[in-house]
Amino acid sequence: MNGKGGNVYFLSDAHLGAGTDSRERELSLCRLLDTIAADAAQLVLIGDILDFWFTYRHVVPRGHIRLLGTLARLSDAGVEIHYYTGNHDMWMFDYLEGEIGAVMHSSPDIMRFDGHGFLVGHGDGLGHLDRSYDCLKSIFGNRVCQHLFALLPPSLTFPIARHWSDSNKRKHTRASESGPTKRQGEGIESYIKERMRSDDFDYAVFGHLHCPTSKKIENQHGVAAVQYVNTGDWLYHRTYAIYSDGELKLCDWRETNGLSPTATCQ
Repeated sequence: MNGKGGNVYFLSDAHLGAGTDSRERELSLCRLLDTIAADAAQLVLIGDILDFWFTYRHVVPRGHIRLLGTLARLSDAGVEIHYYTGNHDMWMFDYLEGEIGAVMHSSPDIMRFDGHGFLVGHGDGLGHLDRSYDCLKSIFGNRVCQHLFALLPPSLTFPIARHWSDSNKRKHTRASESGPTKRQGEGIESYIKERMRSDDFDYAVFGHLHCPTSKKIENQHGVAAVQYVNTGDWLYHRTYAIYSDGELKLCDWRETNGLSPTATCQ
């Protein structure tokens, strides 16, 4: 590990750029990131940190300058940054890789920390329980479609992206009030169990559900288990996860800063 300390931080789903409180969310997120510089070896961003991003060849989309600057400072301080793209920022491409040396991931994979395996990913589309979403994601991931999208002016593409994003957040607002949708949760857990058949890992860390969760998941024979943590989000909950001294745990930024703690998801 390359950082000053030996801790690994995981967070997801800040959706910066969405909502009237985006600037306040960005400032609070940067305050958290500033505090981890002293003890973080790695920072793992698990998708949808930005509500929408498209990496153009010659221009940088407006906004998020405080976050980008904070990430650059962390990288310069020796913190290794990993970025798993989500369904809102899948078009990040190589921007952060080129600017700050972030390691980019477009699908779940296993990382190794402190002798332990961590299965990490955003969490969208897992388990293939939603065929319509699988089809939509394949279109978004198609290089030809991406090239055609890049040819359109940002004045046209960004309103399209915002409209699609808003419809997704209305769904997640309902989920944040009553717990994650059953299909999304089942998809992630089904994927974890499937990977347990062939891969060796001790922890699974995902986002996407906007619901902080920590639980044990057993394999089909009930003889082995991994700890599954969903980091929740920075949109509704201000939660994240930290691996420290051999323990992976959820943390609530509001509670540690003297504010009302996050309501528990059911």
